[in-house]
Amino acid sequence: MPPAATPTKSVEVETAAAEASRAVLERVFGYTSFRGRQSEILSTLIEGRDALVLMPTGGGKSLCYQIPALVRPGTGIVVSPLIALMQDQVAALRENGVRAAFLNSTLDRRAQETVERQLVAGELDLLYVAPERLVQDRTLSLLGRAQVSLFAIDEAHCVSEWGHDFRPEYRQLRVLVERFPAVPRIALTATADERTREEIVRELSLQDAARFVSSFDRPNIRYLIADAGDTGGSPRERLWSFIAREHPTNAGIVYCLSRKMVEETAALLERKGRRALAYHAGLDAEVRRTTQERFLSEDGLIVVATVAFGMGIDKPDVRFVAHLNLPKSIEAYYQETGRAGRDGDPADAWMAYGIQDVIQLRQWIAQSEASDAFKAVQRGKLDKLIGLAEMATCRRQGLLAYFGESGTSACGNCDNCMEPPRSIDATELARMALSAVYRTGQRFGVQYVTDVITGTRDERIVRNGHDRLSVYGIGASTPGPQWKALLRQLVALGYLDVDPEGHGSLTLSEQARPLLRGEAQFLLRDTARASPAPKRSRAERAAARSNGDGAAHAGGKGDLYALLRVARSRLAKEAGVLPYMICHDRTLTEIAGKRPKSETDLHGISGLGATKIARYGQALLEVVRRIDGG
Repeated sequence: MPPAATPTKSVEVETAAAEASRAVLERVFGYTSFRGRQSEILSTLIEGRDALVLMPTGGGKSLCYQIPALVRPGTGIVVSPLIALMQDQVAALRENGVRAAFLNSTLDRRAQETVERQLVAGELDLLYVAPERLVQDRTLSLLGRAQVSLFAIDEAHCVSEWGHDFRPEYRQLRVLVERFPAVPRIALTATADERTREEIVRELSLQDAARFVSSFDRPNIRYLIADAGDTGGSPRERLWSFIAREHPTNAGIVYCLSRKMVEETAALLERKGRRALAYHAGLDAEVRRTTQERFLSEDGLIVVATVAFGMGIDKPDVRFVAHLNLPKSIEAYYQETGRAGRDGDPADAWMAYGIQDVIQLRQWIAQSEASDAFKAVQRGKLDKLIGLAEMATCRRQGLLAYFGESGTSACGNCDNCMEPPRSIDATELARMALSAVYRTGQRFGVQYVTDVITGTRDERIVRNGHDRLSVYGIGASTPGPQWKALLRQLVALGYLDVDPEGHGSLTLSEQARPLLRGEAQFLLRDTARASPAPKRSRAERAAARSNGDGAAHAGGKGDLYALLRVARSRLAKEAGVLPYMICHDRTLTEIAGKRPKSETDLHGISGLGATKIARYGQALLEVVRRIDGG
C-alpha cells in the first residue's frame, strides 16, 4: 500500500510549517488561502519528506514547490522539460520578487557562469534545469557545492515509456536520491492513470513518498464531442460555426493531426476574419518561437497546431481548445483540453472526429517499430478515448472514471448532459453493414462499402461485379452519412478491424460473428445532432467571452476593467514580460469592483504580492482615480 499523506511530526511543527507557508503565500504571491490539499503538500515538503502530486492543470501545482523552496534554506531545483516553460516561470517569479533563474542552452557561457556562481553563493531561491542537463556529471557536481532545499520534478508523467510525452532522460533522475538522499523530492503531473503513477514511483524511487491525488475534474470546462463529416457539414465548417457563435473574440487553440490540415485551417480562419497562426514542427524555429510569444502576449489570437504546440502553454485566458481529429489517448486529450480556462472562468473543449481518424491512428500504431507490448498498450489507450467519444452518457463521468474517480454525478456541463443523445436499435442495419464488408471480400474502405450498401452506380463497383451482390442497394433507403456513422461505430466498438498496412480496408473481427448470426443486439448512438455545441444562455455565453470587453468580469464596471487591461498591457511592455505576469484578469476584476484608493487597499486584492504592489500599484491606482474623478 502507498503511504498515506498524513503528518508524521508534531502538531507544533506542522503548524509552524503551515504558518510559514501562509506567510509566503500572502507576502509574495498575494493570496490569502490555499486550494485543495496545497497546505498539506507544502508542510510535507517543508518537513523534508518526499511527495507525489497529481493535480489538474490550473490547480496550483507550481506553488506546491515554489513556496517550500522559499521557506526551506537553500535553492529549490526544478526539473522542467521545456525551455519556453522554464523561461516564462522564471519571469513570472521575478515579477513576484523571487530570486529565480534557469540554466539552459539559450544562455551563453558567461551568463551560465553567472547563474552557477549565484547558485553556489546561495543567491537563488529557485533554479530551473532541463532533465538532460541535470543528470550530467558537471551539473551534479555543481549542485554538490550548493545548498539544495528540494528537487521538484515537473511533468513527471514524462517518465512513462507507455505515455504520450515520454522523455528517456526522466528515468535517469533516480540519480537524485543516490547523490542527495537527504534532500526532499516532489514529483508533479496533471495526467497520469494508475499505471503511470506506479511507473513514476518505481522509476524515481518514490516508494516512501506521500501521495496527493486531487480530483481531475475541471468543472469550468464544457466538453463537446461529435462525429466529423458524417453529418452536419465538414469539420472545418462546424469548427467555424462553433467559434463564430461561442468565441467570436476569444483566444483559442485548434489541434490537427497533419501539418497540411494545420495550414489549411489557419488560412480558413484568417479568411473568415480571425487572427490565426499555424504552428507545427515543419516551420522554422524562429517562426514557432514568434508564434508562441504572440499567442501568450496578444488577446484574441487563435493558434492552429499539431501536438508540437504542447507543454509550456501557460496562458490563463484561453477560452477554447478545439480538436479537428482524435488525439492518441485520454491523457493527451485531457492535457491538451486542460490548456483552456486555466483562470477558472468558463471554457470549451470542442472536438469533431470521424472514422478516418480511428483508421489512421490504428494504422500508425500498427506500422510503428515499437514492441508488440507497447502497441497493445497504445491500442488500449486509443480504444478508451474512442469509447469516451462514442459514449451516450455524461462525458465528465467517463473522463474522471479513466483516472480512477468513480461515483461522480452527471455534470450538466457536457453535450450529452445538455442534450442527451438517443440510442437506436440498429441491429439489422449493423448486420447489413457487416454482410456488405464480408461479401465484398473484406478488401475495401468505408466509402466503397457505403456506396455498395446504398446502391451507388460506381465504375469500380460495376467492374468488381459487386452490383450483382445481394447486399448491393440493400440500404438505399438510409442516407449515406448514416451508414458512415454506423461503420465508424462498428470500428470504434471492435466489430470491424482496419487493415494495418495502410489501405483502410475493413475486415470482420471475432466480435462480429454473434451479431451476424443474430445472437447479439447493436445499439447505435444517434448522430443527428448537427454540431457539438449545445446552446447555452446569453449570460453563460457572455461569461465565456468576457475577456473581450470585461463587462462580465467587472460586474458592470466594464469601462474601468477595459482601462485596467490597457494599463496592464502598457506595464507589461515596459517591463518586458507577458501581461498575465503582471496580474490575471481576476485581479483586474477585483480592482474594478472594490475601487481601491491606496496601496494599503491593494494588499487586500487577490494576486498582488508586496513586490507587485511596489512596482505597479500606483499605476493601477491612477487608472481607478481617473475614472472615479479622484
